[in-house]
Amino acid sequence: MSDLLTMSETVSAFFYGTLLHPSILRRVIGHDGAQLEICPALLLEHTRHKIKYADYPGVIPYTKSRTLFSRELTPEERTVRGTVVTGLKLHDIDLLDIFEGREYTRQSISVHPLGSFTSLESAAAYSAVPMTSPLLPPLDALPGPLSAQTYIWARPLTELTPELWEYADFVRDNAWKWVGDGSRNNADYAEVDRRRAMNGNIVSTETVSTDSEDHRKTVMETFDEGTVQA
Repeated sequence: MSDLLTMSETVSAFFYGTLLHPSILRRVIGHDGAQLEICPALLLEHTRHKIKYADYPGVIPYTKSRTLFSRELTPEERTVRGTVVTGLKLHDIDLLDIFEGREYTRQSISVHPLGSFTSLESAAAYSAVPMTSPLLPPLDALPGPLSAQTYIWARPLTELTPELWEYADFVRDNAWKWVGDGSRNNADYAEVDRRRAMNGNIVSTETVSTDSEDHRKTVMETFDEGTVQA
């Protein structure tokens, strides 16, 4: 991750997994997304895989993932459908980085928008992620690319399966764990909520050993909101 993002700047991001769901994205960033716009988009020459023992996927370049397959994939199979969201601020990116964790690295990529942008806070935001994907347009007829950030799988390929992850399957089988009452005990939200509750400051405790006894002391960690690596 490079290029410092300041408080006044905004960034676009491409989402392809759980964060495709507008309610989950709004839950992570902690607001309704009134200043954000969303549009369906394509990421070419990447593949989106099921992760062993997880509900969410991992995306990697096809140059790396082709070793997982016994044949050459079609253009459709090595294209990741997702959404591009514009107008994200530093605080949004901070929380998204926490949510994604160390399994991913945030990288700059180019994506092709497939429609008009609409406000993330509107009901129309859900239509940006249809349950049944339309046919892939001819690659030479795609709209021009947009620069965006996305989260690329950073752990070993052995933790991925060759099976490609589908958003419709997630909505049908697992979205209940992430939206509404079912999300209350979802550990994947815990650290994001903790950071937001502390307004960037995290209070923790540590044990300090002395010659006579152990003492507990409170340590205040500051989550820097001045700049972020983008």
